Amino acid sequence: MPTLSLAKSRNPKSAARKRGGAKPHAASRRKIPPTSAGAKTPPWSVVSKTGQVAAAKTPVTVDESGAERVTKQECMLSLLSQPEGASIKEMMQATNWQEHSVRGFLAGTVKKKLGFLLTSAKSDDGIRRYCIKPRRAR
Repeated sequence: MPTLSLAKSRNPKSAARKRGGAKPHAASRRKIPPTSAGAKTPPWSVVSKTGQVAAAKTPVTVDESGAERVTKQECMLSLLSQPEGASIKEMMQATNWQEHSVRGFLAGTVKKKLGFLLTSAKSDDGIRRYCIKPRRAR
């Protein structure tokens, strides 16, 4: 049975080299443009290829008419919280989602993440309607 000598086991170079990873002394691939000492531009200005300095764009202001943005999740929850509920087709039209996306939202977000009790019922016309109710505390 082969045994390792004490001298070999304490040799740090005998350890296996690890694969992958970046080399610690590798040069950066990102090129930083040289800057001249005389031409200082403020950080908010843009220098074009011709060397002209363009003024910074002003930030776009949001319409302050008081209208709040309604997310697709809020839209879906309002449809589902109606007493009659909502069908898959109605939810698809309200959100511009495909059918599998609506079903995934119902299973993943409504049931698992938000914890609502999702019920479905098929009406006389054959359309399945989904409705949510808050879960009771256990």
